[in-house]
Amino acid sequence: MSALYVAQEKANNFIIFWAMPVEIERKFLVKNHDWKKNAESRVFRQGYLCNDNEKTVRVRVAGETAFITIKGKAQHISRAEFEYSIPVEDALYMLHTLCEKPLIEKTRYYVPYKGLMWEVDEFEGDNSGLVIAEVELTDEHQEVPLPSWVGNEVTGDERYYNANLVRNPYKNWK
Repeated sequence: MSALYVAQEKANNFIIFWAMPVEIERKFLVKNHDWKKNAESRVFRQGYLCNDNEKTVRVRVAGETAFITIKGKAQHISRAEFEYSIPVEDALYMLHTLCEKPLIEKTRYYVPYKGLMWEVDEFEGDNSGLVIAEVELTDEHQEVPLPSWVGNEVTGDERYYNANLVRNPYKNWK
């Protein structure tokens, strides 16, 4: 999560303020493997308990940790995101018995570049061959210096949302 969105609502002559965590990110295809030189990696396995146009509920195992994440509908490059740690055993049970199939399997590489941390996902399984780079921002208008290995921007192209790769895996695109 990169930022907080502060909202207000008027109720019974009171103004109520609340802060909502917001994910702001841009996604790109990758042109080559130059990003792998100094990258650290982590294996991810994730699935979706709820996966529709308005919201997603994702379960993820990342190494020895696990999370449940609730995301709202994307508004340009931002969306509400709430993420909570859960026991790995619970996550594994949900992945195997409750989540839509196929599961998303990928290795995420962390690549620092000019003050930003890029995350490059190399997909496996039904999405093998797909490589996407994303960068989280603190502001929708933040300037993003692009590394030479970054290709076409796919921010907003719903085919590249992990949740949609369950419904329409990359192997079906060809």
